[in-house]
Amino acid sequence: MVQADATSDIAAALSAGNTAWILTASALVLLMTPGLAFFYGGMVRGKTVLNMMMMSFISMGVVGVIWVLWGFPMAFGTDVGGFMGNPFDGFGLGNMMTTDGSAPLTNMAFVAFQATFAIITVALISGAIADRTKFGAWVAFTGIWITLVYFPVAHWVWAAEGWIYRLGAIDFAGGTVVHINAGIAGLALALVIGKRKGWGKDPMRPHNLPFVMLGAGLLWFGWFGFNAGSALAADNTASVVWVNTMAATCAAMLGWLITEKIRDGKATSLGAASGVVAGLVAITPACSSVSPVGAVVLGLVAGVVCALAVGLKWKLGFDDSLDVVGVHLVGGLTGTLLIGLLATSAAPAGVDGLFYGGGLRQLGIQAAAAFAVLGYSLVLTLIIGFAIRLTRGFRVPDEVESTGVDLAIHGETAYEALGTGRVAQEVKA
Repeated sequence: MVQADATSDIAAALSAGNTAWILTASALVLLMTPGLAFFYGGMVRGKTVLNMMMMSFISMGVVGVIWVLWGFPMAFGTDVGGFMGNPFDGFGLGNMMTTDGSAPLTNMAFVAFQATFAIITVALISGAIADRTKFGAWVAFTGIWITLVYFPVAHWVWAAEGWIYRLGAIDFAGGTVVHINAGIAGLALALVIGKRKGWGKDPMRPHNLPFVMLGAGLLWFGWFGFNAGSALAADNTASVVWVNTMAATCAAMLGWLITEKIRDGKATSLGAASGVVAGLVAITPACSSVSPVGAVVLGLVAGVVCALAVGLKWKLGFDDSLDVVGVHLVGGLTGTLLIGLLATSAAPAGVDGLFYGGGLRQLGIQAAAAFAVLGYSLVLTLIIGFAIRLTRGFRVPDEVESTGVDLAIHGETAYEALGTGRVAQEVKA
């Protein structure tokens, strides 16, 4: 009896400790969305900074409510053919409020943690369509996209019954679910909405680089919850993931800055911030499967590749305003595929990639997962985007875009001097 009581006490303590860590990690990840608002807000021109930041903030409001009502059961509820969870199984989370006291983690802690992932994934997309988007259209897109695209993909990859999970693909914290998914959706919306007025001709420089660096710092801080929290326990896996996340991000920043210096002759603050985010993106799927040295290699590759990739929009002619494609899509693909090369069975995931004698099997699995998510998100986002464009319109009028959407849509400006002129036209959100 004494031994049984001791075992029960240990289990309860583990549950309490793990729950405390996951709730802390959830708060860290939630902070990433306001951090993203600063990161994106600083990168746009001063006349649209509030609209850009509001696109991140409203994602919290819309997705947070949907997650409670039908989002969590769609992602993690009773399986429907390996495609999604049943949205009516646990509608409103009424079945999640109690848990077994011996469980390693309370149900609601997992609900809270996963909610923050859904929120920031939608917010990431907004960077591709800065300066020209109706706020109401974005709100409508947020609710539709999270339901039709994000929830099914999360189920495929992270639910035990999901087909990508059963395939054996490794995506520890969201390389496919979050970054490839958001990156390709950003490209799709940029194509649907079209280029900014004056793109390629007029200067469209970041208006506040300190905002950008502050946002990058908040993202880096919160990302330790994003990745290490995905261990769902305060254990050795979380510790390994934390170190790998730090190492890859540092290396990616250096890789980006070296590339800038060689290519442009300058190492910029925007490059440092972008390199940080590129490294965070790339290590996200791989943080449990590589060694710390592997994380450095992965981060360095991601920094260089993403720094080069952001220039593709000029060659291919699509206006990805804030480099969502170059950083999140390319970074997500880089990290997901490099698992097939750099994974080592000495890491918590316990899988060997090609460079550790594992052959090409894992690389093939990673590629199948990455491109399945890419294809699904691309097609569905194009359909949703065109539907909104044809029904209520996605883009503000040219004169409002020229003057700035902050005053026309939100009735306010970030800087008082910008509010002295007369806006040509008010736009219904």
